[in-house]
Parts: sequence; C-alpha cells; structure tokens
Amino acid sequence: MKPSNTKWIFLIALSLIWGSSFILILKGLKGLTPIQLGALRLAFAGCFILMIGFRRLPEIPRSQWKLIALTGLLGNFFPAFLFAIAETRISSTIGAVLNSLTPLNSLLFGLLVFGLTYKRRQIIGVFVGLSGSCLLIFGGAQGIGGGGVFFYASLAVIATMCYATNVNLIKKHLSNLSPLTITTGNFAVMIVPAIAILGFSGFFGVWQQPEVTHSILFILILGVMGTGVANLLFYRLIQISSPVFATSVTYLIPIVAFFWGLLNDERLTILQGFGALVILIGVYLSASRK
Repeated sequence: MKPSNTKWIFLIALSLIWGSSFILILKGLKGLTPIQLGALRLAFAGCFILMIGFRRLPEIPRSQWKLIALTGLLGNFFPAFLFAIAETRISSTIGAVLNSLTPLNSLLFGLLVFGLTYKRRQIIGVFVGLSGSCLLIFGGAQGIGGGGVFFYASLAVIATMCYATNVNLIKKHLSNLSPLTITTGNFAVMIVPAIAILGFSGFFGVWQQPEVTHSILFILILGVMGTGVANLLFYRLIQISSPVFATSVTYLIPIVAFFWGLLNDERLTILQGFGALVILIGVYLSASRK
C-alpha cells in the first residue's frame, strides 16, 4: 500500500482510539485518583509493550537512551498525569478539544527550536484546524465553568506542549529506530517509576473495592489500546509523514469524543458541527508534504 494511503488509515485509526480515551479517563476517575489513574495506565501499557517488544531493546544504541527516556517522559509519562488531573474539573470533550492544540505547538516548536521547515499550505492547515477547535470550545463553553477551572485546562495545554516536543524529537533524532523499538524503550524507562507511584498512591490497599475494580477495567483498555497500540501507530505515522500531519490526528479526536458525548445524552450544537467541518479542512491542508 502506498505511504500516502497508509498514513490516512493510521490517522483514522488513531483518531478513533484516542478520541475514545477521554471518556475512558472520565470513567476511570470514578474509582481512582488522578495519580492512580495515570500510573495504572502507564503500568498496563508498559506490560503490554514489553511483552511484545522486549527483544528490540538491544537495537537501541547506548548514545540514544537519553533521548528514549526523554521522549517517554514527554510523550506518555507527564501527559498521562496532566490529563487525568485536568479531567477532574473539565469535561472529557473539552479535554479532547484542548488536545487539538498539539499540531500548533508542534509547528511552532519545529520552526523555532528544531529548525524544521514547512510549506505555506501546511501552516495554513494548522491555523484553519486551530480555528475549528476554537469554534468547538465556544460551542461547548457550557462544559467549562467554576472558579479555578482554567488552571486545570492549562494542565491539558501543557500536556500538548509535551506531545509537540516529543514528535519533533522523534522525527529529527530517532527516525533510525522502528516504532516498536522506540515504544519499548520508552516503557522500559517508565514502567518502574509508574509502579512505584502506584504503590505510594495507596492503590494496592483499595483495588478490590467494587468501584475501583470497575474503573480498573476502563484503564486496562485505556492503557493497552489508548497508550500501547496507539503509540506504535503514532510513531510509525511520524516516520511516514511529517510531525504536523501526525499531530493533526488531534483535530479528529474531538469529533470522536463528541460522538461518545452524544451516547451519554450530550448534544452537538450547530456551531460545534461547523467547527468539526473546519477541523477536517485543516487536516486536509496540513497533509501536504514538505
């Protein structure tokens, strides 16, 4: 299959997986604290990835282990906790919308820090997609309210900055490694700290409670699919496209998240529907190659 077709398949698959992640986080928070949720998500993902990829660890040159550790922290570790904490005060849909800031941050960091260049069409696509995200925010503004909520929303924005830095690092410095090798190295670094945090959080003293057990099932799905499988697809997408196109998956995530919202008796306004259309136009424009 041509890379131009493959990247679109990966983009759609990732949008479905990650678009469902925010509702899984919200359901997981019913029985878990944000710290427990983040650590458990990483632990489940780490066990899954290491089982299928541990033989790839020797492929990582010693000189690249520092970058592997850094991309693991930026691409998974910090965002897992930041989004979990953020969703204690913002809705899953708004979390997905804020996540769409990742391509803009990826573009800015790529230009200012990593010296990457892009076509004008890609830059226009990013800003068109961002404007669609703004329409979604305004259309769903009722999902944000109360004192201090914007602080929690800012945590989600910081997570997108982590994502943006991560994709640029992988594109520029780790393109010689396969997606499975990178992901396995990431979780080899993160799994021990994640389990340690889980232990200190008091999780092992409450995990048998019915509400906690129910939440664990949602985080198992989130860890294996939303983190483990999705990372393999995402890193491959970065390698066959550009950081901007790869991160444009975050423009489709809110659409999937709104679909889950409809199943939970939420309603999509006309403004939100228009915003979703604008987002799709932005994704198309940002698909242009460098």
